[in-house]
Amino acid sequence: MQKGSSKRPKKREDEAQAAVRVMETIAARSEANAPDDAPVEITDAMRAAAAAFGRMGGKIGGPARAASLSPKKRSEIAKTAAQARWKAHRS
Repeated sequence: MQKGSSKRPKKREDEAQAAVRVMETIAARSEANAPDDAPVEITDAMRAAAAAFGRMGGKIGGPARAASLSPKKRSEIAKTAAQARWKAHRS
């Protein structure tokens, strides 16, 4: 008989977690095959994969965060962002 609660379903990883897992796996394999003093070479394919995973998580995370914020808080964040853009533009 199993010990502990088995009624809760296991959490599935989201796209961002999957991206981190994939990049850690790639880095671990590169480190295992490379000498200790050689830096890990990040290829264009690795960059493209990481960017794709990041976009997938971003499409979910941004709208979810916006939906959880109050209109007043969203307005404050937007004002801060606009000030930062104008400050960078003037410099």
